[in-house]
Parts: sequence; C-alpha cells; structure tokens
Amino acid sequence: MNATTAPRAQLGKYAWLSIAAALATIGLKLAAYLLTDSVGLLSDALESGVNLVGGIMALAMLTIAARPPDDEHSFGHSKAEYFSSGTEGTLILIAALSIAATAIERLLHPKPIEQIGLGLGVSVGASLINLAVALVLLKAARQNHSITLESNAKHLLTDVWTSAGVVVGVGAVAVTGWNPLDPMVALVVAANIVWTGVGIVRRSVQGLMDTALPTAELDQIRAVLERFVVEGVRYHALRTRAAGASRFVSVHVLVPGTWSVYDGHQLLNRIEAEIKRTLPNTTVLTHLEPQEDETAWEAPTEL
Repeated sequence: MNATTAPRAQLGKYAWLSIAAALATIGLKLAAYLLTDSVGLLSDALESGVNLVGGIMALAMLTIAARPPDDEHSFGHSKAEYFSSGTEGTLILIAALSIAATAIERLLHPKPIEQIGLGLGVSVGASLINLAVALVLLKAARQNHSITLESNAKHLLTDVWTSAGVVVGVGAVAVTGWNPLDPMVALVVAANIVWTGVGIVRRSVQGLMDTALPTAELDQIRAVLERFVVEGVRYHALRTRAAGASRFVSVHVLVPGTWSVYDGHQLLNRIEAEIKRTLPNTTVLTHLEPQEDETAWEAPTEL
C-alpha cells in the first residue's frame, strides 16, 4: 500500500522551500568563492543557480499539474511535471559545461586559493541547508509520486556530494600547495553533474513517451487481477502508462457468455476499485468480453 498523497495543489509549498534554499546557498557559496577565489567553489555556486531556476520551474509546473481535467485536457495536466524535470535536467547539463570550461581555463592558468578555512566553512553551511531541504523534498516526492519534486531533491543531493568533493579538493590544495587540484576537482564535479542531468532528462522523456509503469507496480496490478481469476474468468491486453503522479491502466476481462450484463458490470467495478485501492491516483479502464468469442482474445492494436 502506498502512503496517502496530499492534494496536488499543496505541493507548491515544497517548490517554495527549494527556491528559498537556492537563494540562501547561492549567497553563501558566492561569498565562499569571493573569499577564496576557488574555481571549485565557483562551480558550486553556479550549480545552486541552476537549483534556483529549477525551483521556479517546479513551482510553475506543479501549479499547472494541479489543475483539474477540462474539455481540452480530459486526462488532467499531470504531464506538466515532465516539462519541469526535463528543463531542470537540461539546465544541469548547461551548468556542467560552464563549470568544465572555467575549470579548464584555471587548469591552464593556476591561481592560489585564499582564506581556505573561512571559505570552506561557508560552503559546508550551504551544503547542510541543501541536505536538509533535499531530504524533505525526497520524502514528499515519494509520498506524492511527483517526478518534479524527486528531480529537485536529487539535484540538491547531487549539490551536496558536489560540495563535499569541492571541500576535499580545496582542502587537498591547502595541504599539498598544488593549485591544479582545485580545477581538477571542478572537472570531476562537472562530470558528476552531467551524469545526473542525463538521468533526469532520460526519465522525463520516458514519461512523455507513455512508458509502462515500473515492474513492481505491474506485479501489484497482476496480483489484483489474479485474485479475480476464477473458473470462467480471464484477462488479457493489460496496458499501463504514467503521467506525472497519475497512473492509467487498461485491461480486457473475459467472462462466460452466459453471464448477465449486470454480473459482468459488478465484476469490473470490483476489479477497478481494488486496483485503485492498491495504487492510488490510478485511472482504470476495463473492457468486458465473452470468452467464447475467438476475436475477444485478440490483442487490441491501440488503446
């Protein structure tokens, strides 16, 4: 059983939390960069700028996704969340390129890092803010099946690990005195950001392409259907897709031709109710067919 989800309109508060965290960390990390002149810390600040844009985009798309179905959008507006996560993934990739370019330039022309202790202290404080907000967003994302909040949370967590890497790099410079370590760490940071960005964009594209539900959820649906498979009752043509937090399930149920319309209708009602109980936010479309009709066993060519 899934945790009870909150109304979609209430998820905007988490986007506001992300925006506030981004503004705070941008200020702190820019201060750390100005204190140290570390390109690694600059890369950290640039990524927080992407967090800010991502938070604003998340707020806009969560607002749209919360709108009820209308004449032009019969299945609702849930897919708007994929635009947010896709945009954030793209911005992450752009930030990674900027960080890599800056790091290469600094690698070719090394500069000493100043006030390392104070700069690192400020950066660690910013990372703790990101960590706290990321954990809140991730919990909300899992409870509410929101890819927008999940993408935002994972980006913030990546920011935390990135900051940890930068701290290690700058600390290594302080110990060894070898300045090229700073831009080298920044390049590793850029590679890590690219990995995260590609993953977010890939999942967003999969959502827009109506990819089937995850295997674990498909197994839950099949388990429900199997409970209704008694003598003379079968099912086939099970199809699924997700649109943001909404799930869509289509299945054909075959019953003996001697059943009354009422009996078949009652069976479908029970199946639909059980699937919705097992997987909240699911729209279930069932089609009743007589098992004696050979054409009933043919898989439909389209939904």
